[in-house]
Amino acid sequence: MQPIYSTNGKWVALLHEGHLYDTCGEWIAWLDGKEVYTRDGTYAGFLSDDGRVLRERVRRSRGGVTPPLRPVPLARSKIRPPAIVPLAPLFAELPWKLEDVFEEEPEVFKYISDLRPDWEG
Repeated sequence: MQPIYSTNGKWVALLHEGHLYDTCGEWIAWLDGKEVYTRDGTYAGFLSDDGRVLRERVRRSRGGVTPPLRPVPLARSKIRPPAIVPLAPLFAELPWKLEDVFEEEPEVFKYISDLRPDWEG
């Protein structure tokens, strides 16, 4: 298991067998090469060489069309994260054209139901 950190040094995820898990062990994304896709198949960014999930700040679209969702692999079972992880390395400053997904838009890894409180009726 490889810990994934945000640029500010916070432990945000684990990489295990080509899948990303949050710090509680819940499956949140998967990798296709270096590209990271959320549980619903949406492109989230790419895994940088230093272990951060980054993406272009201004995303280029192909002819103004939203890219199609990727077919989602079978849901992964929860893993047991380690109790402690090593301290984050010191990361280089990002150029303006790139953003750290876990710092700028961490909600991209949540389901809609996780973002909206339950309705009580």
